Amino acid sequence: MLTDDATIATWNNEGLPSDRMSTENATILTHCERWPLMIDPQQQGIKWIKNKYGPDLKVTHLGQKGFLNTIEAALAFGDVILIENIKETVDAVLGPLLGRNTSKKGKYIRIGDKECEFNKNFRLILHTKLANPHYKPELQAQTTLLNFTVTEDGLEGQLLAEVVSVERPDLERLKLVLTKQQNDFKIELRQLEDDLLLRLSAAEGSFLDDTDLVERLETTKATAAEIEHKVTEARENERKTNETRECYRPVAARASLLYFVISDLRKINPIYQFSLKAFNTLFHRAIEQAEKVEDTQERICALVESITHATFLYASQALFEKDKLTFLSQMAFQILLRRNEIHPLELDFLLRFTVEHTYSSPVDFLTAQSWSAVKAVALMEEFRGLDRDVEGSAKQWRKWVESECPEKEKLPQEWKKKSLIQKLIILRAVRPDRMTYALRNFVEEKLGTKYVERTRLDLGKAFEESSRSTPVFFILSPGVDALKDLEVLGKRLGFTTDSGKFHNVSLGQGQELVAEMALEKAATGGHWVILQNVHLVAKWLGTLEKLLEKFSQRSHRDYRVFLSAETAPSQQEPVIPQGLLENSIKITNEPPTGMLANLHAALYNFDQDTLEMCSKDQEFKSILFSLCYFHASVAGRLRFGPQGWSRSYPFSLGDLTICTNILYNYLEANPNVPWEDLRYLFGEVMYGGHITDAWDRKLCRVYLEEFMNPSLIEEELMLAPGFAAPPYSDYSGYHQYIEDMLPPESPALYGLHPNAEIELLTVTSNTLFRTLLEMQPRNAVSQEELGQSTEDKVKTILDDILERLPEEFNMAEIMQKNPNRSPYVLVCFQECERMNILIREIRVSLQHLDLGLKGELTLSPDVETQLSALRYDRIPDTWNKLAYPSTYGLAQWFNDLLLRCRELDTWTQDLTLPAVVWLSGFFNPQSFLTAIMQTMARKNEWPLDRMCLTIDVTKKTKEDYGHPPREGAYLHGLHLEGARWDIQSGALADARLKELTSMMPVIFAKAIPEDRQEIKHAYECPVYKTKARGPTYVWTFRLRSKDRIAKWVLAGVALLLEA
Repeated sequence: MLTDDATIATWNNEGLPSDRMSTENATILTHCERWPLMIDPQQQGIKWIKNKYGPDLKVTHLGQKGFLNTIEAALAFGDVILIENIKETVDAVLGPLLGRNTSKKGKYIRIGDKECEFNKNFRLILHTKLANPHYKPELQAQTTLLNFTVTEDGLEGQLLAEVVSVERPDLERLKLVLTKQQNDFKIELRQLEDDLLLRLSAAEGSFLDDTDLVERLETTKATAAEIEHKVTEARENERKTNETRECYRPVAARASLLYFVISDLRKINPIYQFSLKAFNTLFHRAIEQAEKVEDTQERICALVESITHATFLYASQALFEKDKLTFLSQMAFQILLRRNEIHPLELDFLLRFTVEHTYSSPVDFLTAQSWSAVKAVALMEEFRGLDRDVEGSAKQWRKWVESECPEKEKLPQEWKKKSLIQKLIILRAVRPDRMTYALRNFVEEKLGTKYVERTRLDLGKAFEESSRSTPVFFILSPGVDALKDLEVLGKRLGFTTDSGKFHNVSLGQGQELVAEMALEKAATGGHWVILQNVHLVAKWLGTLEKLLEKFSQRSHRDYRVFLSAETAPSQQEPVIPQGLLENSIKITNEPPTGMLANLHAALYNFDQDTLEMCSKDQEFKSILFSLCYFHASVAGRLRFGPQGWSRSYPFSLGDLTICTNILYNYLEANPNVPWEDLRYLFGEVMYGGHITDAWDRKLCRVYLEEFMNPSLIEEELMLAPGFAAPPYSDYSGYHQYIEDMLPPESPALYGLHPNAEIELLTVTSNTLFRTLLEMQPRNAVSQEELGQSTEDKVKTILDDILERLPEEFNMAEIMQKNPNRSPYVLVCFQECERMNILIREIRVSLQHLDLGLKGELTLSPDVETQLSALRYDRIPDTWNKLAYPSTYGLAQWFNDLLLRCRELDTWTQDLTLPAVVWLSGFFNPQSFLTAIMQTMARKNEWPLDRMCLTIDVTKKTKEDYGHPPREGAYLHGLHLEGARWDIQSGALADARLKELTSMMPVIFAKAIPEDRQEIKHAYECPVYKTKARGPTYVWTFRLRSKDRIAKWVLAGVALLLEA
């Protein structure tokens, strides 16, 4: 209605993508009354606009020097002006212009403090690169929002043209000629029609007397017939070429799919940004490198494989190790969904894996958690009877579940016939710790071995792919120096600091000018520049982006830029501009993992000369090796998450080097080895300088006491089970000793229990699946297949929560029940008040969301975030802020909330202390433990500041108690991680394998004066609210131990209120 084929043809000739969405956008843009605002992350719209208006288009940026003058001039002369790359807010000075607030009968408009002439031909076009911007309603009302984001079908069409132009240039040329011919025909016909109509309308009297008009009619008729004939001919040719072109569609379809997979990686980390321009270059390179074969079908298979592998390598070099498997799995799942090799419903279940109810396990080889998961799986049609089979054939299932690598074994009974994805579902239920290995095997079987082989970083190759306009971007990790590798490459190619061809600028306050000068010098002289830590100068990065763009055009061909930065601390705060990331080749550089690699890396920091520099030769060498093992332990322990260290610390090789210098100075200055001084300097100052948590500091201290004491030199000291400190040797001898004597990688090398590895793998696999679920395209599973749309699903969850949500506690009524205001009663009041605030927030926010889903309220960003949280079984942020720390998913968390309400409800009936108190059910467990001390202090008239809690672990369970003790309280709901409690001996014991946490019996807690507490043979065990540890610390309980206390400190043993 608003446009015709001729106009569309013209636009396509100007570079507008030919898909329907782009055509509709262009039509709206040219006809809309309000100013158009283009959302154009792939820069396709802006390319068309610049071609369409050519040199007449005025281009400016907000905040650019003199941008207001440019706008004023355009207003006066009636030009078309394009404001590029606007962010989510627009300068208030443009308010009157956006709202067209003209004055003096529409002739003037106010910009800032000036009244500017307003020419009626003036056109303003706004443009943003942001992929998902949130604009204020008033800006949306003043502009027409146009989404130029490329669609999968649109990109497929564009890439099909690209692949055919390379593979069959004759076809693509013919296609272009035909399209252009068709477009020209349409334009010519239109012009003839318009001309004819004009003449007809202007004709006076009988038009048959107007010979000129009749002749024109005849010509038009003949031309139209000729065009009609040509059009028919062209259509036939087009049909034939299209048939041949269609053969190449699988290549374009795969490439389009892969682009959207790598484009979605930004959801994992905002630093993973890839531009369509870079992907196009990669696509062409993959076509060139594909195996040349004559047969068209074989060639197409080779092209599909080449583009898939090239994309995999390109994206992998930019990803951290922990994210590579996520990317690989997502790529495999999307390819298989497209091939219809996996069922969308099964994939959805594997990723969500919602287990709502907890059942106790009837078989001893499955925990309650695993059995509950089996029951959840058995509800699906394909898995009916799984729970019965596991229970009935327990022996066969035990063998499979307890095998070393169940992912490689066949499933028992008839289940062995199940597809690979169905096997993954069963494995995730019973052995979530093996899922990372199972996914690797899955990808290997479906895509090929080369996708799971470890790829080595080749900086030389990345350099070849870089250019003046494409910098190399190093994504930094703690403990890695990107400069070393670059200097080696520079030396090889003749770019060194000494020759003046290598400029190294470490950014920070005041260094921006230095960097600008270095870039200018390098661009003219053809040098290399590395700008380190660009994340420290966030405000200057916009300028840097423009400088790189400026120097990329008119500069020396040898000029190259290298950048390095750390990742953003959180998803919400990406520091580095999108343009910088998209246009660069990203490379991640990570420190080695595992004790073997870490220990070698620590030793590589030194050489034979270092070993020989001290006069106390033997002492220096022994302590240095022990120090290297200490460094490898503290650095390697980080990967075990909170059980390794309560918080994450950036230990680096720099710490080790400085400690070595201190060691040398102290050994030279003292006749004997000052063990105490060395341990203090290493553990409290050098490494301890990073540590902010008291329990982590204690762990560091214990490590040093174990590794650095006189027995290191006087007798044999075991650094780990099966690994003694090496005998006196030289540099290469130490490396050889590590190779020969170090036991295989296991948590025991760090003093941890083997369960720590299982916990780490389980957490990794759960995180991986949660990320994969959030990365699934919205249209991945059609609503018919899932039975209901996302909104319907959220509505079901929302209604269910609102229906089960209890009423708020009536505080006035509860307070009247008991005039006694003892510490316990006050704790009860505080808990009820906190619960009321949380219940109120849940109810109000869900009611808002419900109105939003009905369309009665606008969906604000907060409500959208909440909708997304409910969809992915996450606790919404607004609830989390008012709730207690928890690691549960939404379904489990809500069931837990109902239990807490029930517990409080029981307590508020008569406000007497429950027989056994569920410590985990409190918002603030510290307040209850303090109340025990206050009550006993008042009763016995003891000074509160000289008291402490003492605990006694009973042999009974909660059901064995009918009433509370005379003083103190019975506590339950605590879990022990890293060890177990042996009821018979009444002391700590090694945890059972695969039992990650064990339930503690009822604990009797009471208060005593500090001087009466038992300190001997007791491990000071920290109590945390959740497995996340760190800031969720509650108290310290002393637990009896028959082993050395150091064992439990190194094993990271702690009590948790939520397992």
